[in-house]
Amino acid sequence: MKLADRRVRVERPHAPYFRYADEGQLIARQAASAPRTAAGRQLARVRSVLFGRPLSIHDEIGERLSKVKALAIFSSDAISSSAYATEEILRVLVLAGAVALSSSIEISVAIAALLAIVALSYRQVCTAFPNGGGAYAVAKSELTPLLGLVAAAALLIDYVMTVAVSTSSALDQLASLVPAAGDYKVLIAVSVITLMTIANLRGLRESGNIFAVPTYVFVVLALGIVVIGIVNVVTGAAHPLPRQANAESFGLEPLVILLILKAFASGSVALTGVEAIANGVPAFKPPEAKNASNTMAAMAILLGVIFIGVSIVAYAYAVVPSIGGFPSVISLVSGAVYGDGSILQGLFLVATMLILFLAANTSYNAFPRLAALLAIDGYMPRQFSFRGDRLAYSWGIVLLAGVAAALVAAFGGTTTLLIPLYAVGVFVCFSLSQAGMVRHWLRVRGQSWRRRLAINGLGAIVTTVVLAIVVYEKFFGGAYLVVILIPLLVGGMLFIHRQYKASAAQLAIGPDAVIPTPHREDRIVVPVAGIDRAVVQAVNVGRSIGAGVRAVIISDRPEQALALRDEWDPRFEDVPLDIVESPYRALAGPMLAYLDWLDEAWPWEGEQPITFVIVPEFVPRHWWERPLYNQAAKSLRAALIGRPHTVVVDMPYQRRETASRARAGTAHTAPPTPA
Repeated sequence: MKLADRRVRVERPHAPYFRYADEGQLIARQAASAPRTAAGRQLARVRSVLFGRPLSIHDEIGERLSKVKALAIFSSDAISSSAYATEEILRVLVLAGAVALSSSIEISVAIAALLAIVALSYRQVCTAFPNGGGAYAVAKSELTPLLGLVAAAALLIDYVMTVAVSTSSALDQLASLVPAAGDYKVLIAVSVITLMTIANLRGLRESGNIFAVPTYVFVVLALGIVVIGIVNVVTGAAHPLPRQANAESFGLEPLVILLILKAFASGSVALTGVEAIANGVPAFKPPEAKNASNTMAAMAILLGVIFIGVSIVAYAYAVVPSIGGFPSVISLVSGAVYGDGSILQGLFLVATMLILFLAANTSYNAFPRLAALLAIDGYMPRQFSFRGDRLAYSWGIVLLAGVAAALVAAFGGTTTLLIPLYAVGVFVCFSLSQAGMVRHWLRVRGQSWRRRLAINGLGAIVTTVVLAIVVYEKFFGGAYLVVILIPLLVGGMLFIHRQYKASAAQLAIGPDAVIPTPHREDRIVVPVAGIDRAVVQAVNVGRSIGAGVRAVIISDRPEQALALRDEWDPRFEDVPLDIVESPYRALAGPMLAYLDWLDEAWPWEGEQPITFVIVPEFVPRHWWERPLYNQAAKSLRAALIGRPHTVVVDMPYQRRETASRARAGTAHTAPPTPA
């Protein structure tokens, strides 16, 4: 025999379900999570088709985003705002007459300058807070937790409004291309939100592939409009368009500072979505902070160029907004440059519609991540921190989709009604995050801290001033709703945090605590309705817990209860059966009163005894049989949950395979249920 002639094969139990990592440490394989029933397996197949195969947490790094995909996902909201920001400015300036429309260029330049300041400031946020969270993380860490919650509430509202406004504006573009679609705005919007929800539940990689194409088609064609339009302006080829039939009428208001500020506030919706990159830093491939900062810069440059360019071309062609929103300003501009009814105009409108629909993807990534951070910190229900099969925060995605769809339906998909709710939350976050970054650099300092402090200080001052302008100009137009909602959301988050904190304090154990053996006599109570295998199993389990097992029957038929006791006593000599007559035919109330009576009548010393209530249940094989059984057990459990010093134990009895099926060759591998 030579060395290595023989091998030893080690067969580990449950190897298909677990991987052995170390002594006492198992790693569950995917098979361990597979459904065990036929209905569960069918549901899993449907989920796999809709959302894809489940991903392991070890696959997360493969789901990270490159800068190209991240620009499409996180920047679609900000870049797509150029499709309606110019129109919002013109809707205000048209009140002062045709001459006032030239001010749209100066206002667009001012907003682009504000965009540059905000983007440069948020690049510092990406570097200083690489774990994401944006304004919430900055304000919570550098200011106060309460201001952090204010920022979080404003962000949550803004992300919901992003979905509602983007889908509504997309429908305006669709109606510009196909006017008949305007009659089905809400139905189309809800359908697209549903499809977006499914796409995001599939995970980042798939959604990045879906969203990249329309985003980059829009960017290329929008830059084409800017370049060709400006060339036409320079060469004198740009001529005013004939006014459309439903164009807004020119007003006679003087072009005063208040009107200019109102136009500025309306156009500031172009900055919505800028913060999404800072919130989603962990979704980038390494190095996360650097890639996020570079993506932020690319997004700001593209948005600024398109926004200013569209405003210049719109003024050169004397474009006027339409009553009702369509044809939209961006549709008229593209028709003027590419030719009305041309293939390029049609392609651009389709791309604009798609990027506006898909701009909601910014919220689909940012809203669930922010909700997860809040849940981890104890300010939202913990379910929002759980990730689904595809490593997506499914609870946040579903909540966002539901609220946004309800908003679109409530406002009939009208963009102009939703816009006033939009910008307030954005600038609340901008102001708080920049103020927090000022304090951060004063506290941390480090390399080039003075330059960074100056950038964020300027950002804090400018965004606070703009916030005041937006609130003043938009308050009675609908912004008051946001001003009311933010405190309500903050109050709700504080309530949740207080509940979690109180429960944690009650469950906490001191670091040096040694757990002694309890000095108490536990009681075991088995509610019964008769004698059968499920009851026998429950009684035997009670016997294994300790002595002092008692059975109780609550009945409105005393004769039957007495007959049951006559049958019970010879079978269970050590388990007395108490009869509780219920003349009012109630179950839960008499049961609770019986347990209270035990607490008072049963002598005990030392610690309060724990009462184990073992509820026997019969579990049929098929799901469609289950509504026929255990309804009384369910109502009893619901009444007992939360009772002090009471533990409710469900004791299911599962029906065995019949002898006939066993003889027919049906394998039964499960161990027999004790009877």
